[in-house]
Amino acid sequence: MTKLLLIGFGGFLGAIARYWLSGLAHRITHISMFPIGTFTVNILGCLIIGFLASLVETHNMFSPNMRIFLMIGILGAFTTFSTFSLETFQLIRDSQFILAGFNVILQVVIGFLAVWGGWLAGQWM
Repeated sequence: MTKLLLIGFGGFLGAIARYWLSGLAHRITHISMFPIGTFTVNILGCLIIGFLASLVETHNMFSPNMRIFLMIGILGAFTTFSTFSLETFQLIRDSQFILAGFNVILQVVIGFLAVWGGWLAGQWM
């Protein structure tokens, strides 16, 4: 139950941070032709999860509950792209190059096709 509460509260904070930062990026840059807010959130999330993973692996910096709160809760709601990127990095670091390539191709291509399929399904409603 504690883990679920940590994930839930972290997710609450991460979702709010995503909304706030994405909007801020749009207001600062005035870019309307590119999803700068999502780009900003995804890149920052990747930087943060890489930093945290390094602290955990190199220095055993956080307790398991703090890792759940930060990496699954906050960053999970802030951006799942950061988790996707960390997992791809870990595959490459472990010399699993083919799996890393499949991960990138499958998630990006199938994710795009799923969005397209969902959009088409919504058009038939």
